[in-house]
Amino acid sequence: MHIILDLLLLVAIILCSYLESLVKFFIPQRRKSVAGQVVLITGAGHGIGRLTAHEFAKRKSRLVLWDINKRGVEETAAECRKLGATVHVFVVDCSNRMEIYNSVDQVKKEVGDIEIVINNAGAIYPADLLSTKDEEITKTFEVNILGHFWIIKALLPSMLRRNSGHIVTVASVCGHGVIPYLIPYCSSKFAAVGFHRALTAELETLGKTGIRTSCLCPVFVNTGFTKNPSTRLWPVLETSEVARSLIDGILTNKKMIFVPSYIGISLVLEKFLPERALKAIHRIQDIQFEAIVGHKIKMK
Repeated sequence: MHIILDLLLLVAIILCSYLESLVKFFIPQRRKSVAGQVVLITGAGHGIGRLTAHEFAKRKSRLVLWDINKRGVEETAAECRKLGATVHVFVVDCSNRMEIYNSVDQVKKEVGDIEIVINNAGAIYPADLLSTKDEEITKTFEVNILGHFWIIKALLPSMLRRNSGHIVTVASVCGHGVIPYLIPYCSSKFAAVGFHRALTAELETLGKTGIRTSCLCPVFVNTGFTKNPSTRLWPVLETSEVARSLIDGILTNKKMIFVPSYIGISLVLEKFLPERALKAIHRIQDIQFEAIVGHKIKMK
C-alpha cells in the first residue's frame, strides 16, 4: 500500500515540476546580486575564464583570478580593474595538488573566504588514442577533473559552515556525448559532469541547500585550443556568448547550463534513439577539427 501511495506522490511531483518549469519559461526569473562577493575563477587568463571575469567585474564582484599563464591572467586583471573591480592575481598550476592547497591558504589570508568558485581551467589534446602521449592523458585528467576535487576540498569547509556559496563546474557537451579523437577530454568531462551531480546530491543530503551548484556544458567554443572546429548542426560559439550564458545561469541558480540551450533537449532525445539512428546523426553533424591521427595532423 505504501509503495502505491509513494508512486502516486511521485506522479504528482513530476506533473508539478513540469508545470513549474513551464511557468518559469514564460516568467523571467529573479537574478541574485553578486556585488561585493569574492569570486575565484581558474583559467582566467584566456577564453571563457577571461570573459566570465569581465561579467563579474561589471557586477562589482571582488575577483580572485588564477591561471598558469602569468601574462594572460595579468591582462585579464587589468581589463577587470578598468571595469571597476577589485582584483587579486595568483599564478597557479591547477594540475598540482599542493600548489592548489597552498594557493587557497594564501587567498584566505589575503582576501578572505571564497563565495563563488568557477572551475574553468582546462586541457585538451586532439589526437587519436595511440598518438596521445601518456603525459597528455595524465595532464588532461589532472586539470579537467582532479583539480576540481582539490579546489573544492579546500574551499568547501567554509561554505559548509556558512551554508552559503556557489560551485560552478565548467564541463562540456563532451561530458554527455562522445567525439572521436578526444578520448581523454571526453572521459574527463564525463567525470566533471558526474562530479557536479554527485556533489549536488551530497550537499542536498547534508541539508546544505544554501550552497548552489551549476555545470556549464557548451558545444565547440572558439578559444583557439581546438583548431578550425566546424559542424553542420551545432554552432561554433564565441567566448562572449558562453560567458553571458554562464553568468545568467549563475545568477538564476541554474543547475545545468547548456549552450546553446537546445542541446539539452537533443541529448535527451538521443537516449531514446537506436544505435543506427545515432550513427546517421553523427554523419550529418560532420564534426571536424584539427587532430593528430597516426602522428600526422589531419582534419577530422
